Amino acid sequence: MKLSQFRFNLPKELIAEKPPRNRDDARMLVLHRDTGKVEHRIFKDFIDYVDADDVVVANNTKVFPALLEGEKEKTGAHIQVFLLRELNEEMCLWDVIVDPARKIRIGNKLYFGANDALVAEVVDNTTSRGRTIRFLYDGPHEDFISLIKSMGRTPLPEELRKLRDIEKSDTDNYQTLYAKNEGAVAAPIAGLHFSRELLKRLEIKDVRWAELTLHAGMGEFKSIDVEDLSKHRMDAEEMHLPDTTCQIVEKAKQEGHKICCVGTTTMRALESAVTIPGHLFPYDGWTNKFIFPPYEFTIADMMVTNFHHPMSSQFIMVSAFAGPELTMQTYQTAIKEKYRFSTYGDAMLII
Repeated sequence: MKLSQFRFNLPKELIAEKPPRNRDDARMLVLHRDTGKVEHRIFKDFIDYVDADDVVVANNTKVFPALLEGEKEKTGAHIQVFLLRELNEEMCLWDVIVDPARKIRIGNKLYFGANDALVAEVVDNTTSRGRTIRFLYDGPHEDFISLIKSMGRTPLPEELRKLRDIEKSDTDNYQTLYAKNEGAVAAPIAGLHFSRELLKRLEIKDVRWAELTLHAGMGEFKSIDVEDLSKHRMDAEEMHLPDTTCQIVEKAKQEGHKICCVGTTTMRALESAVTIPGHLFPYDGWTNKFIFPPYEFTIADMMVTNFHHPMSSQFIMVSAFAGPELTMQTYQTAIKEKYRFSTYGDAMLII
């Protein structure tokens, strides 16, 4: 498959600037893979498409306040640092992205907070934008993390920051209600549609809820720059798939119940943990799995997703699940019907 096969025209006015007032009031396009039938519903109707003992699998990652604002030594130039992952707890070493990066060199010191409450030193230049920095902090690690959290901001997608001024409420809106395990710099946006009321209704209906963790990184926003999709490499992201989730999913499949995957990160995590015989086993490590057509999915029968940008890894994965031609036709319908796209956009249920 070629990248250019996933190009379409997305009108800018269809990119959602804000979430709906109520999470489950978003519109939901339902696509039937077997017939190509399309239904136009709202997300709270999701409950009509799952039955007792079906399983909904979701990514419970929590977005870390990973965006630090600071200054470069001597010049006082403003910088932004995105904390990607901690490399060494004892040495306070972190993988980061610095913006702007062009004038940041090894040995430069970076200052953050009032009265330079936190200082870091650049110790490695790994890519054109990536860096490794060492925070010069001597106290307990717990105090260091608390300081980072008090100074950091939620790293909302650049697209939203360009569309409008970010409000304080965005920090809450950009987390799923079931977010637990902190470590992501990008939210699993398909899960933003689930309200407390809908989660309770699913529980009352005896729909099983299962969770895993995949800490989405900045790679979720990175564009694909190769035409041959087999040559694209995803950034590695940390994931944890517990035994309890594996048991819930395996039991449901054995008994003939449906498995609904919430979002592309959840789908990628599940498929990363599938063994050759087609069974799901606990996984604790990293994945850089990139799913593109043709691909035979092993676990999920259904998928909740948002409407994604052209030529994005998310749109390509959705195309693999629903079929490239049918997905493109459905997206053209969504554009015609003025569905909202991207982070705070509407939902698509593929069954």
